[in-house]
Amino acid sequence: METLVGAVEAFNNYFWYLVIALLIGSGILYCWRTAVVQIRYVPDMLKAVTEKPSEISDGQKGISAFKAFTISAASRVGTGNVAGVAIAVATGGPGAVFWMWLLAIVGGATSFIESTLAQVFKERDKDSYRGGPAYYMTKALRWRPLAVVFAVVICVTYGFVFNAVQSNSITQAIDESFSAGGGTGLKVGVGVALAALTGIVIFGGVQRIANVTQTIVPIMAVAYIIVAFLVIAINIDKVPGLIADIVLNAFGIREFAGATLGAVIQQGIRRGLFSNEAGMGSVPNAAATASVSHPVKQGLIQTLGVYFDTLIVCSATAFIILLAAPDLTAAEGGMQLTQTALSASVGGWGVHFLTVMIFFLAFSSVVGNYYYGEANISYLAQGKNRRRILQAFRILVVACVFGGAIGSVPLVWALADVFSGIMASINLIALFPLAGVAIVMLRHYAAQRTAGLNPVFMRSDIPRDTLGWEEMGSWDGQDPITHRGEEYDQVDYNWAKRR
Repeated sequence: METLVGAVEAFNNYFWYLVIALLIGSGILYCWRTAVVQIRYVPDMLKAVTEKPSEISDGQKGISAFKAFTISAASRVGTGNVAGVAIAVATGGPGAVFWMWLLAIVGGATSFIESTLAQVFKERDKDSYRGGPAYYMTKALRWRPLAVVFAVVICVTYGFVFNAVQSNSITQAIDESFSAGGGTGLKVGVGVALAALTGIVIFGGVQRIANVTQTIVPIMAVAYIIVAFLVIAINIDKVPGLIADIVLNAFGIREFAGATLGAVIQQGIRRGLFSNEAGMGSVPNAAATASVSHPVKQGLIQTLGVYFDTLIVCSATAFIILLAAPDLTAAEGGMQLTQTALSASVGGWGVHFLTVMIFFLAFSSVVGNYYYGEANISYLAQGKNRRRILQAFRILVVACVFGGAIGSVPLVWALADVFSGIMASINLIALFPLAGVAIVMLRHYAAQRTAGLNPVFMRSDIPRDTLGWEEMGSWDGQDPITHRGEEYDQVDYNWAKRR
């Protein structure tokens, strides 16, 4: 097992230099092309998240902007924010936190681009909409072979690997809380319970998933943030020095346990990507589900999700750990480090509080992760076979949740890094030729906003003589785009490129 983990980590150490170059390079490019939309439109983000959904058929309401936000937040806010940040800090020191922050701010522009595109090229599903990178790669770029690869990778990554990470962290948290010593009986019991709960939710479809996430995520996240503020208040005199440590360590000015600058940067960005998912291509699958009046609104909402995840929740974990001043050089990282640090500041109840919180957040991440797989199974399997394949996928997800609860911690995290890096690379390559479409949508949104209007996008806004199309279903101010033929999507894209 140690040999396998070492081989995977050796691969990650080289592969992630490419991933980091793509993440930072594309983020800076989109910051420039959108004139830092992720900063200019923060008030609009807060406003858009409360917009009510339109009807998608026969009086049935679609997925609201807030529900779509919580589906993506369910995947984002979980193990990565607690165990992932702990691993980054234990390995890369305080400086890793700075690189998480930087990735969130720069990556906000990338998240805007990918989520806006997901809305533009989405499709009607039975009781909602579906879309994501596989859909815009196929519809706009005609890159179906790469889209198929991406769809398979995201199904494996989120349905199997990431869900194993979440259930593994729940087991660790419960083990620490009850001082069970990591016994097999505990792991099996937790695994069975998680697998059963997961099955109950995911076999109920996207509406049930959305209802679960919109209930769990806000309550647990707010509770965690409140406790983090309590820790900061208790240690307020240490905060200025801590912030200085974060900045100085980020640039190698103050050494940490012999960690090189490259290791600090890589750990910060790896864990930041696992947590906020900006540019990874996962969040667009949730963004596409929403019924909104303009594609840009979901782009802005999902950018807000990046900030909420990293600048608030991840920072909360980092401050809890670093203010407790543990011996990071001797720490293994992960859930136990966060639990130990929290109890050092607030007492023994902190361990049990974190166990409860991570159980609900990680469970909501499991169902949110599952939906990303479902959206791509729907892309891969059409017609009569779709339902049978989807049912088989659900069974495998439940099995992986159980397997993760009893599996090896280092191997699970190493595999998570491999697959998240592959996903991000494919998605970022596809975004380069497609970004112009999102830029056109942003200009269209900005023009209406400047005129004091509630931005709405309709197909008639694209000159019909340019397109030469027949009357089609369109955005009419309430009803989102309905695609009735890929040829129109290709023309839409070509028109946008010429703008």
